[in-house]
Amino acid sequence: MKSVIVHDWLVSPIAGSEKTLREIHGLFPSPIYTLLKNEKKLEGSYFEGKELIASFIQKLPFAQKYYRNYLPFFPLAIEQFDLSAYDLILSSSHCVAKGVICHPDQLHISYCHTPIRYAWDLMHPYLNDGPLRSGVKGALARFFLQYVRNWDVLSSNRVDAYIANSKYVAGRIRKYYGRSAHVIFPPVDIESFQVCHQKENFYLAASRMVPYKRLDLIVEAFSLMPDKKLVVIGSGPEEANIKKKAHKNIEFLGFQSDSNLQLYLRKAKAFVFAAIEDFGILPVEAMASGTPVIAFRKGGAMETVQEGVSGLFFEEQSITSLQEAIRLFETLEFDSAAIRSHAEQFSRERFRREFQEFVLKKYSFFKQGCVDADCDTSRRWGNSSLAPI
Repeated sequence: MKSVIVHDWLVSPIAGSEKTLREIHGLFPSPIYTLLKNEKKLEGSYFEGKELIASFIQKLPFAQKYYRNYLPFFPLAIEQFDLSAYDLILSSSHCVAKGVICHPDQLHISYCHTPIRYAWDLMHPYLNDGPLRSGVKGALARFFLQYVRNWDVLSSNRVDAYIANSKYVAGRIRKYYGRSAHVIFPPVDIESFQVCHQKENFYLAASRMVPYKRLDLIVEAFSLMPDKKLVVIGSGPEEANIKKKAHKNIEFLGFQSDSNLQLYLRKAKAFVFAAIEDFGILPVEAMASGTPVIAFRKGGAMETVQEGVSGLFFEEQSITSLQEAIRLFETLEFDSAAIRSHAEQFSRERFRREFQEFVLKKYSFFKQGCVDADCDTSRRWGNSSLAPI
């Protein structure tokens, strides 16, 4: 079995999709094809020295910094990769990686982090941000996103089997592509986090400061509760706007190293999470630290947070709803050991076991000529634990 891996882009070794890619490559050491790579940022990481093949996007002006501006060229770039020498194609896709061209004698399994969010359910927030609201740039953006959506649906049929990183993403795959997907939660390095049973008197929020993360909501809610301290970790384009809404009980620490982030996750009385995420690794990392999570009841958090055991939910993305959840939280008690135990089901070891078993079973069925929809389901998937949802 000669395998190859396709990943959208490699510009950071520490993002969630890159952590998943690292585990996939560890199981199936293969060349990695990608739209572009940032070799400076990959220095000292797992990916340094690995066989990385970049597309023509790599050579375009300012691509290292503004690669997302070349989105209209991504489908063309991914289709230029010649993968005809390989038996097994594993794509790690949150954009266009799943769209590589393959032939009938190749098995293509795609680990889908998400369908292209800014072309589908995040399109309107994306277009309503700054210069894309109107004018020539806005018109061009709408035209190209329409093209990307059409290509995205068309290329979805090039995949033989989908793996989704959550049931929430599996639902989006079904809605946009009309395909079923088996769910394997992404790997979280649980062992890197230590439990602290004596929590300090502050809440923690951490993420990149972009609109859909809703850090603005968290900051506004705590600004109206001056007796409660909030620590915010992260930076991004919305940082200045968010800071304008903050009162003295809110402390901004900016970007922090992994070790510092782990320290704050251990000591916080709770981690506050207001985004609609496909999975959401940070809440799991908080739980691995024995810290309960206060999360919005939608998206991947519903699959990772066990209400009453590892945290609780608020019902609406509103200040009132979040404040009610915080007040309720302060009347409850949580067991740090039980929270940590709950988080362990999302470990790297579990991901490796489930991913390898799925791929090897699918490849075995494929070699028997049993991968099409006409195949008997019990023959295709073996035991029911591997059946698509």
